[in-house]
Amino acid sequence: MDNPGLFNFPPINRLHRDRTGKIHTILSPDAQPRPSGLGPAADYCLAHHALEGAEAAARSGEQATFDWYTANPHADAAASSAPTALGPRVVVAPDLITLPRSPISETPYYVLGPGSEPAPIALRTLAADAFATAAETGFGNLLASHAVVAVLLRTKQLGETLDSWTITRLPGTVFLDHVADPVVLARDLIHEAGHNWLNDALTASGCKIDDQAAFPSPWKQSMRPAFGFLHACWSFPLTMLYTARALEHTDGAVRRFLAAHLDQQRVQLASTIANHPRALELVSDEALRERLAAVHRQALTL
Repeated sequence: MDNPGLFNFPPINRLHRDRTGKIHTILSPDAQPRPSGLGPAADYCLAHHALEGAEAAARSGEQATFDWYTANPHADAAASSAPTALGPRVVVAPDLITLPRSPISETPYYVLGPGSEPAPIALRTLAADAFATAAETGFGNLLASHAVVAVLLRTKQLGETLDSWTITRLPGTVFLDHVADPVVLARDLIHEAGHNWLNDALTASGCKIDDQAAFPSPWKQSMRPAFGFLHACWSFPLTMLYTARALEHTDGAVRRFLAAHLDQQRVQLASTIANHPRALELVSDEALRERLAAVHRQALTL
């Protein structure tokens, strides 16, 4: 990235520390906070897994599981972590069919727990190479704090539709299909980590986006609430900036795939030029608004 401080947003750092402390107090009111050693952003992410798991166990009356979460506020992340250029990352590959669906999310999701196991070594290596690729192209800070847990889903062939998502109740966690190429996986890690970053930034800065405002989205080909429109106008440009850098070091089928992605995104982003400034007016925090505008503006130059 041309602006290495882009993702360093101090309100997010405060949010991570404060929210983690509150969750640990809820889980174990009489215990002293115990940092995981992975850093505040990782503790924040893992605390949400522990809280979600404990709530589900309490609702279903699973006392042993509830006790496990209260005793493991970091969800025993070390058991599923893999070394990467950004430090340990939790990489798991659960069976998509077994993932729960509930009112907390429109998509399937996964919560670390006593039965969690690390992904097979080949997938951990793929993820580690993807994290390294993202770091080399200037997105290390983003992924270090907002892609702590990578849930790898379906294995697909290059050119097939790759689904990926995040859910707000599990910040720092990303859910991704994947192909056998770290450059492509890095693109999707950046996209989803971008969503996590913006969710945290809006919360940390106290920005409340008007849910009545809507804008035409070229990605959804429909009118979208301002919240979703702003998310798309942030995360897709991030993948464009990454892709432009990655193309310098790829060839063959992967290069053609990424070049086609960039061509498609240029057209789609161009159609947001008139509406993006209007949507940005709904972001009350000036520093955040400037970051969103800068990324959109930079991607338009590609």
